[in-house]
Order: sequence, then structure tokens, then C-alpha cells
Amino acid sequence: MKQSVSLDSAYALDSSRVAAALGTNVHAGLSSSEALQRLRDDGPNALRAAPRSPAWRQFLMHFQDPLVYLLVAAAAIGLIAWFMEGRAGLPIDAIVITAIIVLNAILGYAQEIKAENAVAALTSMTAAMSSALRDGQLVRIPTHELVCGDLLSLSEGDIVGADARLVQAAALRVQEASLTGESEAVLKDTAVLQNPVPLADRMNMVFKGTIVVQGNGLAIVTATGMATEIGAIASMLDRTVESQTPLQKEIGKVGKMLGAVVTLIAALVVATVLSVTPIHGMAEIVEVLLLGVSLAVAAVPEGLPAILSIVLALGVQRMAKQNAIVKKLSSVEALGAATVIASDKTGTLTRAEMTIERIITASGSTHVTGIGYAPEGKILHLGDPLLPGPLHAEHVLVLCGGSLASNAELRKNNIGQWEIQGDPTEAAFLVAEEKLGAASRRKRRFERIGEIPFSSERKLMSTLQVDHEDSDNIVIMTKGAPDVLLHRCSRIRIGSETVLLDDARRQRIAADVDNLTDAALRTLAVAYRRLNPGEEAHAGEELEQDLIYAGTVGIIDPAREEAALAIHEARQAGIRVVMITGDHPRTAARIAADLGITTATLPALTGLELEKMDRIAFSNAVRSTSVFARVAPEHKLRIVDALQADGNIVAMTGDGVNDAPALKSADIGIAMGITGTEVTKQAARMILADDNFATIVRAVREGRHIFDNIRKFLRYLLSSNIGEVLTIFLGVVMADMFGLSDAAGGLVLPLLATHILWINLLTDSGPALAMGIDPETDDVMARPPRRLTDRIIDAQMWASVFQTGIVMALVTLLTIDFYLPGGLIEGSRDLDNARTAGFTVLVLAQLYNCFNARSDLTSAFHHLFANKWLWGAIALSLLLQIAVVHVSMLNMAFNTTPLSLDQWLFCGGVASTVLWSNELRKLVRRTSKNHLLKPMNATFSK
Repeated sequence: MKQSVSLDSAYALDSSRVAAALGTNVHAGLSSSEALQRLRDDGPNALRAAPRSPAWRQFLMHFQDPLVYLLVAAAAIGLIAWFMEGRAGLPIDAIVITAIIVLNAILGYAQEIKAENAVAALTSMTAAMSSALRDGQLVRIPTHELVCGDLLSLSEGDIVGADARLVQAAALRVQEASLTGESEAVLKDTAVLQNPVPLADRMNMVFKGTIVVQGNGLAIVTATGMATEIGAIASMLDRTVESQTPLQKEIGKVGKMLGAVVTLIAALVVATVLSVTPIHGMAEIVEVLLLGVSLAVAAVPEGLPAILSIVLALGVQRMAKQNAIVKKLSSVEALGAATVIASDKTGTLTRAEMTIERIITASGSTHVTGIGYAPEGKILHLGDPLLPGPLHAEHVLVLCGGSLASNAELRKNNIGQWEIQGDPTEAAFLVAEEKLGAASRRKRRFERIGEIPFSSERKLMSTLQVDHEDSDNIVIMTKGAPDVLLHRCSRIRIGSETVLLDDARRQRIAADVDNLTDAALRTLAVAYRRLNPGEEAHAGEELEQDLIYAGTVGIIDPAREEAALAIHEARQAGIRVVMITGDHPRTAARIAADLGITTATLPALTGLELEKMDRIAFSNAVRSTSVFARVAPEHKLRIVDALQADGNIVAMTGDGVNDAPALKSADIGIAMGITGTEVTKQAARMILADDNFATIVRAVREGRHIFDNIRKFLRYLLSSNIGEVLTIFLGVVMADMFGLSDAAGGLVLPLLATHILWINLLTDSGPALAMGIDPETDDVMARPPRRLTDRIIDAQMWASVFQTGIVMALVTLLTIDFYLPGGLIEGSRDLDNARTAGFTVLVLAQLYNCFNARSDLTSAFHHLFANKWLWGAIALSLLLQIAVVHVSMLNMAFNTTPLSLDQWLFCGGVASTVLWSNELRKLVRRTSKNHLLKPMNATFSK
């Protein structure tokens, strides 16, 4: 491998010397094998990341928690008591608590690793891409795979992947503010500079992380990774702190609030027990203290943060499998609340397989058959194949001219399928040219020597070509919007002659364009001229004057069938769909009507019309209009701002570099994965891998689904934990009612500390996590969007949580009372048996509660077996509970005794009260909801 050229001298060397030093072919780039070897030798093109904590340290971090400190204190109390009482037997309480601490840490560590892996997978999906020449082919590769010597291809909207020396530059402007502080984009060229030159003045260099805002170029990579200029300041980028999402903050507040309340309750319980119960020895004091500590620990769902991260990450991975790559977990919250989707037309609502369908020249028009990029089809005139003659010659000029004024490529891939590289509209000319059979001669005849790149302001693109069949004269080939290009033409081609382009011919061309637009076709025109003697080929935009008009093409981009269905689904879900496009207003209105965005009678609103409006008129127009055409990037930003000012949560699509401000401003910026530039992908929160509108709606559904699942496991955890707290609290304050007193009249605790900790271990892991990946229970798209101001745990959820918790506590205490003498129900069993039965009822009640928590409205029996993971978690929890009750070693650890089959059946039946009480509550809610909806539906149907 050649030695790397230092950036301190690359700009002072001719590009050919730089290429030679790096062993690079300036026409073909590196070979794939050489690039792979350099990647192995030099490492990835990435900045240094903060070192990952060792596994042992990550594991120990799970012991640095106030709740763990409480448990450690409880274990220490138990160990001290055992020691003071003569060290008889084993310190069972201390051993069990220590085992639970370790098990909790293992579970937390496993969940953290799973969440990290899921987020890492998402990061790899959104990795930046670069275009490079390898083996003579232009390929897209992950930016981190660039190596020194790679030939980097740059175009508008790209983020430069590495420091590189320019070989070619056509009107190339690069925004380097992030590196040099220069606010204006820098015009680049390839000229050698004198050494030394400050960084900001190195016009023949491009630098990693800067943005191409105009033009295109080729550059040889001279530095990667930490050797780049941005690598010199990498210490400032080594560590970033991820801020908490609103959802995480709310859940954190709930946890703290619950912890404070329950700590107070635990202290009250301990004080009550110590004051009303005769204490006989240190062991009883320790037992009461352990209960208080365990109650405080169990009531706080400490597993919530880990489960939340895993559920969000897994949900986002499911989105990615459906081609919606969400870059940040926090975006899931906004997705479920979206009220407006503002979408581009081309490629998102349509197929993005641009196909020339009509060609109109001075001598007539033709119809082109075939759709897509395979050059299969014919060019028909009046129903018959086009024959040689004036019309044929004009068509050759139009299609070859459009192909020359292009940067696209048409080729077969490794499996024999036709594919394009570059802009789909430009590729449409290449496909039609192949259908006409004119491509091979055009490739031999013309040699490209320059380019005037397309810009959104000019709406034109031109190339300069040497015509080898015309004495090597230089011609300019231009394509662009017909209305713009027509103003730059003075003549028109008819057959083999050129004539004056008078007003009558201009009106005819304008009428042809209108006819094509009325047929929902996108229009492009082609013009050309030979440069006059003495004209400079590098003069730039001033060459685009006095052109000869060649003809107009009508290009169809078929609407996606799935987009129409997705739009209908979005409307049903209370989401408004708005089309924002740069296309002709008639084309936009026609496609919008076909897709059901608006009716055929409503026209599109144009950018020019928007510019004439004051603020109030603009807001009213945005509120009532669903199709915007011929808009500039600044219009998109104003439309988004107006929608948000109206209280909407806006999802906005974009692909060009100028769309980045609107994407950043939108609540959910969505970049196109296929046609989008790297700048828009960086600015966006979500990337559409397939550029398909239906994918946005699927992502909204998934976002709502994820949010529903978060509510499910919150409902489950909170109601179960409150059930445990109320069991102890009511058991203490209402001890006499439930027979919880000994022969001496002292208070007997309904559950022991080890029971509470065991229940906490069971419910805060498997079942809660399984509920986080539950399939849809309710139709999430059959209701309006959630407002971002809505709390995830609202008053209605709190009501159901406390109802369930109260029922759990009552059935647990009544079971203990059923087996104990005294209380409401006379029993005949001993305390250990009654307590074991109550302990088992509470565990079973929480397992029944898994089914309750899947919906606050729909019956638990709806899609009962849809979640196999939930059933697996319940089965495992049940087996563990059976082991605690029937394995002698665990009987000793948890102070349990075996239950008979009759007792198990009784406990299962009593515990199911939690299920039936919730079914009754849901039935009442469904009935009252339907009763309210009937008069509303009758009103709207009138």
C-alpha cells in the first residue's frame, strides 16, 4: 500500500501526484480488494468513541441504587439478629435477601445489555453513506468504510465522508461553518495552492463532516478517522449525554412519587406493628423492620427504566423491519401523536419509477409504452412504431439531449435486473433512449467536458459536449422546466432545420405542456445550441441563452396503490394528509384526487400565491388547503410552522438539502432513504428506507402500538405493586377483622419480607417485559391521535390501578382469614399454611392481572392467546411459585408449607376475582361508551 499524503501538503500538490502517492486510479478508483486491505490496516473511518465500561463495572453499577442499599441494610439486620441469637442454623432471611439482590442485578444487567444491543443495531441502520468509485463503478458504501485513496463522488446534499483532495469540481460549493466558522458556502476548485495555506483557504480540499450545498465533484481521500481535521477536535465529541425523553421523565416522577408515599406507609406500618404488638426478642424486631424495608422496595417498580428502554428499542426495530428507521427512541412518542402528515409527492405517494410516456416535438407527438427502468417498450406514433423521418429525428434529439444533460446511469445489476444510479427523472431519458435504439450512437458521438449543475433557483441543468460528428464543435445540452427553458430559447428544431421561435409556436408549446400536465404528467423540456467561436466553455450560467428548443416530454410517476389505502387509514385515525410538492399544480391536484387526499374540484395552492398572503391569510390557507404545488423550501418551513401554530403535531417528509430546515422544525422530520441526501437524513428523526408513504402510516400505527404497550405494563406493574402495599397496610390497620392476631392478642403480619421480595422479583421482570411486546389488543388506528400534553398515566388509569390493587389486597387477606381461626370467616389452619395460601393468591392474582392490563376497555378474552411470550412468562412464574410452596429447601427459606390440591384450586378461584371484577368494569365502560356514541353517530349521519 502507498504511503498516506499529509493534509499539510496535499493541497500544495497536483491532484495527479496525490493520486500516484496513494496508488489511486483517477478514472476507476481503488479496487475492492485493495480498499478492504486498507480498511484492515488503517481501521474504520470513525472518530474515537468513549471507551465502553467493562462488563464487570456495568454489573456492579446495578448495586448502586437506593433500593439496593435498603435491601443490603435489611440483609445486614437479619445477619446481626442471627449472630446475636446464637448463630443457630442458617441466617435464612439474610441469605434469601442477598440472593434476591444478586438475581435483581443479573436481570437488570441482562436487560441493559439487550437494550444497548438494540440501540446499537438502530445506530448501524442510520449510518451515513458515501458514494465512491471502486473497480470503475460508482457504489454507495457506509462512510466508516472509506479509506485513504478512495475516489469520493460528491453531489448536492452530501455530507463529506473524509478529508479529500479535489480532482474535479463543477460549481462545487461546500458549507464549512462547522469546521472553520465561515458562514458562507465556499466555492471549490482543483487548482494547486502555495504552501502554507490556512485551513479555511484550502479551496482544493474538502473536509469530513462538511456539507455540499451545490454542484458536484470528485476527490481523493487523503485522511480518515482521527487523522482528519475534525478528528483533531474529537476530544470535544467523545462523550455526549442523552437527555431524558418526556416519557422517561414522567415515569421517573411517578416512581419517585410512589416511593415517597410508600416509604411513608412502610414507616407507618412498622410503627403501628411495634406499638400494638408485644415484642419477644430481637428476631421479632428484625422481622418487622425487614417487612418495612421490603414493602418500600417492592412498591417502587425499579425495573421500569430498563423495561421501558427495551420495549422502545424492540418496537423501533420492528419499525425498521417495515422500512421505517427511527433514529431516536424519543421520536416514538411524537409518532403516536401525529395529527398531520405533510408529504412530498414524487416517490412517496408515487412509485418513483419515472417513465417517459409522451414526447411532443414540432412535427407531432408519440406515446411510449412500458413502465419502469427496464428498457422494454416501443415508441408509437398514431398507434404504430415510429419510423425514420423528421419526427424520428426530432425524437432522437430530445431523448439524446435529455440523456446528455444528466448524471444518471442505467445498467444491469448482478442478478440481471435493470437499475439506475442517480436521479430517477434523468434516468427516464436513458430508458426511453434505449427503447428508441439511439443510445449506442449517442455514446460514441459525444464526449462530456463540463457541466452547469441543476439548482432549485434556475430549475435547469446543462452539460457541455464535444460533438465528434460535427468537427468536434462544443454544444450545450440543457433540460429543465418548460416554462423556464422556453424563455431562454429563440429558435426551435423542425426536422433537420431550425426556425425562429415566434409567439404562435410559443403558445403551441405552452398548450402542449398544459395538455401533458392535465394528464397528470410531469413535464420537462430539452434545448441545445452550438457554442459560438470565442465563447468560453467554462463561462457558466450565461451560456444558457439563445437556445434551440428541441421538444417536451411527459413523464409519469404512477401513484402507489398502497398509498391510497394508507391515506384512507390515516384519515380514519384522525390524521390529516397534506401534499407539498414542487410539481405543477394541475399534476399535484390530479394525483391528490386519485389518492383521496382531496376532491378533484379543489385546486392546489402555489408558492407564488402563498407569497402574496399576509400572516392571517396564510394561516387560513394552510388550515383549509391540502395540496401545495410549485413550493420552494422556505414555503415548506412556513407551512410547517403554521400547522404547528394551529396546535398540530406535524410529520414532514423531505429529500433535498434545502428541506433540512423544515424537517428540523417539524415534530417528526422524515427523510427519504433512497432519494434523500445525507443532510436531510441527519436532520430527520426518521428515515424511510423505501420512500413509501404507506410506511409512514405503518410507523404511526407502530408508534401508537408501542405507546399502548407502555401503558399496559405500567398498568400491570403499578396495580400489582399497589396490591402488595395495600395487603400489608390493610392487614395491619384491620388486623382484628381478618383474624391476624396471635393467642396473646398480638398482631400477625399477613406476609413476610421474603414473600414481598419474591413477588417483586417475579412480576418486575418476565411478565412486564412480555407485556411490552404484546400484539395490538385494541385497533390503535380507530381513535384520534393522542395529544402530547396527555399524561401517560391519566386519572382513568389511576382509578383502574387502585381498583385492581384493592381487589388484590382484599382477596389475599380474605384467603388468609378463611384458613385462620377468628376474623370474618372461621378457619382451622395454622398461620404458616394460611400465610402460604394468601401469598399464593397474591401471586396468582398478579398473573391474572397480566390479562387485565392488556386493555383498559377490551375484554381480556379478546385475542387471549396472541402473546406467546406472555404465556411463557406466566408459566415460568407459576412453576417458580409451585417450587417455593413445595420444595422443602425453599419452604425453609420462605416460611411456606405445601398446599393441597383443594387449596390450590381454591386459591386459583379466589385469585380470579381480580379478572372478573375488571371484566365487569370494562363491560360497564363499553356499554356507557356505546350509549354515548349512538346519538353522536346519528347527528353526524344527518
